[in-house]
Amino acid sequence: MTVLTQPPSMGDVLKYEVNPNYTRETITLLVGTAYPVGSVLGRITASGKYKLATSGGSDGAQTAVAVLLFAVDATLADAVGLVVARGPAIVSRAALTYDASVDDAAKITTKIGQLAAAGILARDTA
Repeated sequence: MTVLTQPPSMGDVLKYEVNPNYTRETITLLVGTAYPVGSVLGRITASGKYKLATSGGSDGAQTAVAVLLFAVDATLADAVGLVVARGPAIVSRAALTYDASVDDAAKITTKIGQLAAAGILARDTA
């Protein structure tokens, strides 16, 4: 019997939001990578573009402010993405994807706290 495997989807990440017209935003993702669904994003202050939230730096993207709802390939050019940018919203902690610099439990906890400041709560049981 053939086993079919589906890639992660928005339903794997977003578990609750008060109103999509309020919580979601269309944003521009910085060129250079393929962003998977559930990417934890930071906003670059100078350009207003988003990239994976880093654990260091000073460009503004070190603060997690949004979660990507659909995978976006921005390897060759800036691309448009849809994010949950404010709450009340609940996302699945297990479905979140981080920058390579967010590589331990303390850094992940920091990113979760930054999302919570925007009203986006990450839950283990979601």
